[in-house]
Formats: sequence, C-alpha cells, structure tokens
Amino acid sequence: MNRRRFMDTFFTLLKASLLASALPSWANASVADIKEAPPLHYKPLNGRRLREIARRREHHGKGRFLNPFGFDRSGRLLKVLSWKLFHRNPYEDELGRQRIAPVSVDWERLRRPGELSITYLKHASLMIQDAGSRILVDPVFSSPFWFIRDYTPFNFDPTQIPAPELVLLTHGHYDHLDTFSLAQLPPDTHVVSPPGYAELLDEVGLRRRTTLDWYESFRSGDREIILLPCNHWSIRNPVAGPNLGLWGSYLVRTATGPTIYISGDTGYFDGFDQIGEEFEIDLAIFNLGAYEPRWFMAQSHIDPRETVQAFRELRARKLMIMHWGTFQLGDEPVHLPPEHLRNEMQMAGLLDRLVDWKHGETRVV
Repeated sequence: MNRRRFMDTFFTLLKASLLASALPSWANASVADIKEAPPLHYKPLNGRRLREIARRREHHGKGRFLNPFGFDRSGRLLKVLSWKLFHRNPYEDELGRQRIAPVSVDWERLRRPGELSITYLKHASLMIQDAGSRILVDPVFSSPFWFIRDYTPFNFDPTQIPAPELVLLTHGHYDHLDTFSLAQLPPDTHVVSPPGYAELLDEVGLRRRTTLDWYESFRSGDREIILLPCNHWSIRNPVAGPNLGLWGSYLVRTATGPTIYISGDTGYFDGFDQIGEEFEIDLAIFNLGAYEPRWFMAQSHIDPRETVQAFRELRARKLMIMHWGTFQLGDEPVHLPPEHLRNEMQMAGLLDRLVDWKHGETRVV
C-alpha cells in the first residue's frame, strides 16, 4: 500500500466514523445490526448456470485462471501476517490433544476384483478400487514442508502402495500436488488434472496425461470422470503469482455402478444444488479441515455447518470427509473436524448418512 492510498483509506474511515457518531441512536443501531450480519464470502450466482459459466470460459483470464465465485485476493499476505502475528487461537487449549497416529493399510483389500472400496491414506489422499482398477486422488505421502508436522505418518514405505491406473489431481497447492510423492509413482501412471500443471508433471516424469476443464469428461472402459467447478484457487510460486493452474471437483461414475463426488478444496458457494440437480450422487467426499478462523479461511475452505448444507444441496446419499487429521493448517486442531461435523449432522437429523472412517481404513461402497 503506497502512502497516498494509505492516507485516502485513513481519511475515508475517519469520515465514516464521524458520520456514524453524528447519526441518531436508532440509525447507529441499524448500522451495528448490518455490521453484525455475516457477509457472504462468495459471489452469488444470481440465476447463472454453472455449465454456462464453463461454456463461456468465464474462469479463463489472460494467462491466469479466475474464480467466478470468489472475491479479489489482493492483500492476502497482509491477512496471513495479521492472522499469524496478532490473532489468538480460540482452540489453544485443545492443541495438546493432537496426537501422532501412524497409518497402516490392509493392502489385500485393495486387490479384490469386482469390488468398489475407498481407502483413506492421509490428508486429502485416498485410493478408490473400482472393478479391479485403482484411482489415487491427490497423493501426498509426507509433509510438503519441514516446518509442518505430519500427524499421520505412514508406517510403511510408499512403494508398497499398489500402483494406481489413474491419479486425479484437484489443484496445485503443495498439500495436494506434491512432486516428491508423484515421483514415486510408476512412470506409465495416467494422470488426470485441470489445465496448468504440465511442466510440474514433466519434471516428475509423468507424461501420460489427460487434461480436463470444467464439465469436460474422460472415459476409461465403463468408468467416467468429470471435472466440476468449485470455489477455490491455486498457487505454487508467490513470485509467479496465483492461478496459473485451474482447480476443480471430480465426479466419478464408477464401473461398478455408484457415483462418487470428490469436492477437492472448496469454499461454500451456491452452486452445489445445480450439481445435485444434474447428477445422482451416491457418496459425497468433502475436504473438511483448515476452516478456522472463518474471516480468513471461509473463501477457501468449507466448514462443518456449510458441509452439511452442501451435502443436502447435492442430494447425496452418504457423506465422508477427508483433509483432516494430518496437517494443522488452520486454527482448529487436526482431530476436531470429525467431531464438529458429527455434531452438525446430528442437529440436522442426518447422522445415519455419515460414514465415519480413520486414516488407513477401507470402506466398501
């Protein structure tokens, strides 16, 4: 912020304060009421259709991708500094409950043909077994940064993971696209991703690729994979800037029959009902974690209450969550998202539709 802009902002705020102090008491009360109402952290669609937004390529800018559902992110660095330097974590007393929970996996369950199962590896990484084929989502096998603790370390070598036929990448943030983890996959692994990540995949030797834009699909036998819009963003290099790669959710129409929705990282927005209208979803898997504090995280990550709302709007039959338990990226401790969600589902009368699981566990769909 330059000096002139600072002074303009200062005097604007000063004039607003003086004006507010001159208002009668009833007007001051009205202003206070408006301030207390939580503002929307997304741009409402106002009747626009997601498919039309995708068809018109409103998410494509000049050399960068745009978020049609989000607000300008300039000044984000100042917000990060404010959060880290001056914000008191309301969950401070809970942080001591965080525990290291090493992950073990029964690999034989992933080799059973004809079965549809999902194994939670860690963070936002899961393995889908579908009619004898394996689909790996956002593989991250360890902490992408030395200063971020991994609360769910593998107690096995990642080379023991059965080779996937497909890898789905949702976006380019380091806790979802980890080049060290990708480099450990066989070089003939087929990667499906949004546009913008070709150079990174070339670096790790994964050249068998399919790139999907929003609402584009890829077929593999009786299986169909569709990239859908979500409310997020992406960055790898602060110098190069944000949104050089796109982001998205996935809809997987499995060869065994059921349809799985994988949210990827997303803030809440009012497009979930359109997705629910168009697709019949058997299982919705949401990324739930790093959602506190809301004034900072709401534009990027959905919280438990919003997850329940989005689940209802999707009209999905069952709900599972990931993106918790591994890295503490927000204020909330890593173990709290499932507890918070369980409370919200119970209050909504939907607890019987929540599928509990832990890292390393396999669930048959």
